[in-house]
Amino acid sequence: MIRFLQVLLLFVSVAAYGQTITGKVTAGEEGLPGVSVIVKGTTSGTSTDVDGLYRLDISNFSDVTLIFTYVGFTTQEVAVGNRTVIDVSMVEDELQLGEVVVTALGIEREEKSLTYTQQTVDGEDLTKVRDVNFLGNLAGRAAGVQIQKSSGGPGGSTRVQLRGNKNLTGDSDPLFVIDGIPMVNRKGGQPGMWGGVDGGDGISQLNQDDIESISILKGANAAALYGSQGANGVVLITTKKGQAGQAKVTLNSGVTFESVLLKPDLQFKYGAIGGIKESWDTNPGNYDDNYVDDFFRTGVNFINSISISGGNERTTAYFSYANTEATGIMPNNDYGRNNITFKQSTKLLNDKLTIGSSVMLSQEKVENRPAAGYYLNPLTGLYRFPRNGAIPQYDPSLGLQGYEFFKNNPTFLNPDRNVEEMNWFVTDHHQSNPWFLLEGQPSVNLTKRAIASVNLNYQFNEKVSVAVRGNLDYADKLQETRYASGGNTTNVHPNGRWDYSKFQDQLTYVDAILRYDDNFGDLNLGVIGGATYQKRVYGLGVSVNTGTNGLLYPNEYYFQNLPDNVAVDSDLASRDVKQGLFINTVLGYRDVVFLDFSGRTDWSSTLVGTGNENYFYPAVGLSAILSEMLNIPEPISNGKVRLSYSQVGQEIPFNQIVPSNTVDGSTGGVNRASVAPGDGLKPEIVTTLEVGTHWDFLDSRIGIDFTYYDITNSDEFFSVPALAGSIYNTRVINIGEINNRGVEIILNATPVYNNDFEWSTALNFSRNINKVVKGDPNNPDNWINTGSSEGYFARFKEGGSIGDLYTLSFVRDDQGRIVLGTNGAPRKTGDNPESTDLNFRGNLNPDFILGWTNNLSYNDFALSFMINGNFGGLAVSKTEAMLDEAGVSQRTADDRDQGFTAINAVSSEGNPVSQIDPELYYRTIGGRNGIMEPYVYDRTNVRLTQVALSYNTRISTIPISFSVVGQNLLFLYIDAPFDPELAMSTNRNSPSLDNFNVPATRNLGLNIQVRF
Repeated sequence: MIRFLQVLLLFVSVAAYGQTITGKVTAGEEGLPGVSVIVKGTTSGTSTDVDGLYRLDISNFSDVTLIFTYVGFTTQEVAVGNRTVIDVSMVEDELQLGEVVVTALGIEREEKSLTYTQQTVDGEDLTKVRDVNFLGNLAGRAAGVQIQKSSGGPGGSTRVQLRGNKNLTGDSDPLFVIDGIPMVNRKGGQPGMWGGVDGGDGISQLNQDDIESISILKGANAAALYGSQGANGVVLITTKKGQAGQAKVTLNSGVTFESVLLKPDLQFKYGAIGGIKESWDTNPGNYDDNYVDDFFRTGVNFINSISISGGNERTTAYFSYANTEATGIMPNNDYGRNNITFKQSTKLLNDKLTIGSSVMLSQEKVENRPAAGYYLNPLTGLYRFPRNGAIPQYDPSLGLQGYEFFKNNPTFLNPDRNVEEMNWFVTDHHQSNPWFLLEGQPSVNLTKRAIASVNLNYQFNEKVSVAVRGNLDYADKLQETRYASGGNTTNVHPNGRWDYSKFQDQLTYVDAILRYDDNFGDLNLGVIGGATYQKRVYGLGVSVNTGTNGLLYPNEYYFQNLPDNVAVDSDLASRDVKQGLFINTVLGYRDVVFLDFSGRTDWSSTLVGTGNENYFYPAVGLSAILSEMLNIPEPISNGKVRLSYSQVGQEIPFNQIVPSNTVDGSTGGVNRASVAPGDGLKPEIVTTLEVGTHWDFLDSRIGIDFTYYDITNSDEFFSVPALAGSIYNTRVINIGEINNRGVEIILNATPVYNNDFEWSTALNFSRNINKVVKGDPNNPDNWINTGSSEGYFARFKEGGSIGDLYTLSFVRDDQGRIVLGTNGAPRKTGDNPESTDLNFRGNLNPDFILGWTNNLSYNDFALSFMINGNFGGLAVSKTEAMLDEAGVSQRTADDRDQGFTAINAVSSEGNPVSQIDPELYYRTIGGRNGIMEPYVYDRTNVRLTQVALSYNTRISTIPISFSVVGQNLLFLYIDAPFDPELAMSTNRNSPSLDNFNVPATRNLGLNIQVRF
């Protein structure tokens, strides 16, 4: 790579000599970057740099005419003559004054013609502060978009939700699209309350430096042309492509250092009594308070890329390579990814035919993804370890104290079995030796992925064109975890355990699109019609999970060592085929009023046999540019109103119409499907009404956009008991209905703008209200659990909302005082016949979300920062409950210092009580089955999300940018003792739940960008 860069730099240096033309291209008073400058009749050319400057060698030509082209501006041809300096002022093309945005199917339209809201995030904004998974950088940059990152370390998944939860029994993930074509973003496995790891997602495997922009189509109105898979909204990713002119090379190199930002507040003053596992001694000591901090390492993230773009008037090409290497804060957690992208476009047949192709290759390897949950998680043993290390196995002759002994001696040899076994002070399924788990359960996730596409576009004339596109998204995945023998036998057999899977995900997509555009006097007509074919096959492969059945011989991980009652499974997560026909018509009047019609019919394989295999859904919208229709006062630059209504169908998931039988690996017998065939099922229907308006003031220095939406998901699929006398246990019917309504407000302004200093700012506000309108009509009190365990119940029913939280709580009298039992301990709901088992605490989702971005520039310096806030909602920590029970939280030490825990209670005899024994109190409310009420927190948090300070300079003619960057730097306000936006799991079952999650982190680092 170094030699390659040296050659490139030498080439640039040599090219600087000879007869050259230099100059500056401007728009108004500002330099215009990216303008194509080509010698007419040749393929020789260049592009302007970030300041609008260009340099072009013309020593091999005579009678030279230069062609200056830029999107949105009229093309200019300038004869050189004897001049060596040519400055050009570009003029906007009046026909293209409306901002062009990418919409459904990757088709570009003028923003003013859209009848729905759409926000676009520039790729450079996403990569100012670079992250291993760039999608987290969308947080706060678009209204109505909720982002939640996994606590699963580098390569963990990210939850993206647009305008609320929309499904009774599943996630509400949007569709991800690359250059107009759907892609696979299937998540891997997710941890639960009892353990597991985050398996990552597909979107994190992309090269972020390839991204030109991301457009958010939030509602079904905007996504209707994508069919049912766009019912939850669409995230459109537009990637960079080759530009005509001299080859341009861009180098990006960055490193960030990751450290713990927020972890539990632990005590190191009180130890255990004797050899017990909890630290409830009341006599203070002087114990090691560094081993928790020392356990976590400084994570280092390297992200480096190079791209080359160039071409001529007929053929352009783009190539990039990126390498990402990261080490998480958890020991042994390493991440690596390589990306290669190649795109080309060629014009033939007098520029009527355009042939384009692209290949995106990636290889991702993740070692030792960190766990969450109770079991097989190093953090449970790390946090709960007795502070004095008073344990039977301790040998003072080794010169090691407490925890250090187990760190340096995680195993011991069992001579009877001749295997190494875990060295730990107690047999406890809640905790194991952290270093035994790190070394004794190595895991690897390897993904090799290819996204290949071909597209042909034939322009018959200025009015009619046809395009055909084909795409294959294929991923080969290997996932393996080896659990050593001799550990905790609750989850691992004494001979060890082996989890292995190898499978493929594949999406095949083809579409054909006919486009017609014409003018009829004051009318503009645009029609798009086409057909699509899509086939998805996910999770096709084989797997082995020995579970508690173990292995024949210890620590031998291969198929021949499987017990007879463990089978090699043939897997298929889902498979479906969908075909569709669609049409979209936009009718404009005098370029100020636009009427938009869409219609689509789909045929889905998952509905075969129901009589509802095909389904039609329409969309209609209206927008009007009031600023061009009415006599608007001068301070108003632009004014627009919009209204849209749509319906989108959504087919039933795989394996519901004709459920499959399974083979029992332990017996070899056939397990018949327990779900009745879904005869008569019909698609879910998503109905969306959206009203909005946009206004600009003071020559567009100030802008405001307001949107109100109402989304109803009806005929939701719901599982109910099978009919009496049926051989099945359950059946799926269409009954549910969910409503989401909310507002989105976008404010943007440029308070300062002059030759030296510029400040632009934007504020995104969103609020969503969710309601379950209909549940099971035969049982309206039928609860739907989305994440429940031992005092924590995220569940809802008719009349409630997705994300409602119920917990075991204190029993209280009519004065609100905590009622104590005969043993003096607080009573919890469930042990009192007169109280309900669970109390409603509120909803886990935030009431509203704010994102505030700022960009300031002064001469060659630039500063950008972002502040994000989630306001309202609830967060829950099982971690804190477990730490209290073990006596290792700081509050348990504080109460022992004062000799009591303050309480507003009443005894079983009815006497007021203001003090209680700390150990009795925390052992009662803490642990897995305690009282969760004290561990429910306000989810509200405000943080400094990103900061980037840049200096832009030149070395000779080469522009270079140096940046100091920071991410997740500090909390301006937080109530919970953990980061509520760092999820244990990125499915909807456990939002803002902490159960021994990896701690929140902050990143600090440097970026360098070189362009030549």
